[in-house]
Amino acid sequence: MSKKELNWEDISFRMITEAGSAKSSAMEALYAAKEGDYKEATKKMAQANKEIGDASHIHMDVITKEAQGEQLDFKVLFMHAEDQLLSTQTLILLVGEMIDMYKKMDKK
Repeated sequence: MSKKELNWEDISFRMITEAGSAKSSAMEALYAAKEGDYKEATKKMAQANKEIGDASHIHMDVITKEAQGEQLDFKVLFMHAEDQLLSTQTLILLVGEMIDMYKKMDKK
């Protein structure tokens, strides 16, 4: 990011969009695993991880600017975007564990 003013609305909505897509992909993975379609579950989890990674990179760009000493104004919309990012990261971890549980139950 350059030294110009941050477009908080653009940054926030990009993070929210990527996190929302990741959340949907993770839930689709869980639903596939519940039906025993582990190939589809694996595909959807890979997609969720890519999407949450994209959201994380957007977030890290802002954190890096602040760490480099740039004074940033606080924006509530960005705080909401961070909340979506962090809650989706947790959801992805839990869905991964739940898929593993489904696999173990299917083996019995």
